[in-house]
Order: sequence, then C-alpha cells, then structure tokens
Amino acid sequence: MLAIIVNGGAGSSKALTPEEQEIARKGVKKAAEAGYLVLGKGGKAIDAVVEAVRVMEDEPIFNAGTGSALTINGEVEMDASLMTMDGHFGAVGAIKDVKNPILVARKVMEETDHLLLVGEGAIKFARHMGFVKHNPITKRQQEKLAKLKEKGESHYFPKLKKYLKYGTVGAVAFDKNQTVAVANSSGGIRGKLPGRVGDSAILGAGTFASLFGAVTATGHGEWIMKLLLSKITVDLMKTYNAQTAIELALKEAKKYGCLCGIIGIDVKGNIGFGKTTEYMAWAYLRDGALISF
Repeated sequence: MLAIIVNGGAGSSKALTPEEQEIARKGVKKAAEAGYLVLGKGGKAIDAVVEAVRVMEDEPIFNAGTGSALTINGEVEMDASLMTMDGHFGAVGAIKDVKNPILVARKVMEETDHLLLVGEGAIKFARHMGFVKHNPITKRQQEKLAKLKEKGESHYFPKLKKYLKYGTVGAVAFDKNQTVAVANSSGGIRGKLPGRVGDSAILGAGTFASLFGAVTATGHGEWIMKLLLSKITVDLMKTYNAQTAIELALKEAKKYGCLCGIIGIDVKGNIGFGKTTEYMAWAYLRDGALISF
C-alpha cells in the first residue's frame, strides 16, 4: 500500500474567495499527485513529502514559500521542518530570501549535526548549500497586509482573530517499506512580529513522527506549540488508528480554543485528518485513489 495526505492550511473560510478556494483545491491535488508519483516510482516517504510541500511552496495561493504572509514590517520570514519515523529531523525558522524553505530544512537534517537553524544563520547556510536568493513577496500578500493594518485585523486583537488566515502547508506519506515521514512549511501568521518562529519549525509542535505514525499540524502556532499538538497526536497512535488519534487530539485542542487542523498517517497506513477551524484545504491518495475536500 502507498499513501500520502497533504493540507494547504487551516483557517477562516472568509480568508479566501470562492475562486481562491478552487485554486487551493487544485493546488493540494497537484501536491498529493506529485508526492504519490514519487512513491509510485519506489521513492521513500521522506522524498514524497518534501516534493509535495515543495509544490505547495511554489503555488502563491498557499502561505508558504512564494506567497507567504508578511510580517508587520512587510517582509517574509518562513519556517519549515521534516521528520522521519526513525527520529531524523531538520528545520529552519524565520528564514528569508529563499524559494523553498523545505529544501533548506532537509539540508539541515542531512548535512549538519543540528536540528534547527534560524534567521541570518539559516540564510547563510542556505547560500553555502547553493540555494540562490529569491524574493517570495507577492502583490497579493502586500495588499492583504495593508488591509490588516488599516482594519487592525491582527491576532494581537482577540476579538478580530476570526478574520485571520492560518497557513501551514504539510504532507505525510507511507511508502512501500511501510515507513512514514512528514514535512511542512509556513509563512506564519500575517502581521507577526519580525523574528517570530511558529510551530512549523518546532519538533513535536507542527511536525512529529515516530514508530507509531507521523503528523503535521496547521493553525495558530502559539497554541500548537504550547500543546505539542503533533507529538500528542502521534503518541495516541500507539493505541488508536490515525483518524481516532486526530479526533482525540482535536478534542483536547478545543478545550484551549486552539484553532488548528491535523493530518496524519499511522504505521499501518491508516489516514486521518480533522480541524477545529471553518476551513482546511486537504487531499490524499491511497493506492491510486484521489480524495480531496
């Protein structure tokens, strides 16, 4: 059996127009198909999730890579991470001026003794690894930041947080060797302070994998970090299948008002997904059959 599930971010349905939602729907399908193609050729789960996330980083509708949300001062600072079930992990945080943060995160995992590089250090490492300078800022995100500043639609104002769009993209895969892996990438929450690192770069928060399965979370990063949401979900897979584990984790998240979504696959190849938000773009392929939201 082969399987991959991807998400394009959880948040408010008001954050995207119907036309944009259709673009997102096509985008998650394309990402799932790209990752599944890797699996179909005998590739490893880690290769599949990296390819799926890379595809979404290159689609400006998603809040990752090109098209990432802007900080309050109009810059892009991105987070990304990946993990295998045998404990290998790599991440970058608050990285600027690269096209695909997930590819830099993989280099951190494979070429260093570290788990996480951030800020200027991450940028210098990326250049050393041959990643050229790339401007991920789009006109669409500049307009959205201007609107946020005009209306005060910031997560620093709780009464207005319903207008926010959260946007971690992620992927989880199960390969021919019955191994699982996970990857994610995010531009963070629009209007965040410079230097903020969200759950996408934090082990156990936005990403986790173990011998029981693999999970990635999307949503309000601060709460996802506080709850170590991905780790508690994967730990639940020791006893429950992926869908039940995710439902139990989301039940816990709701107690704290955590706006989030979770996707995952357990070690038996069962797929699970769910959300506490109004909206989450997702798609999965299992044994050649494509299903999407």
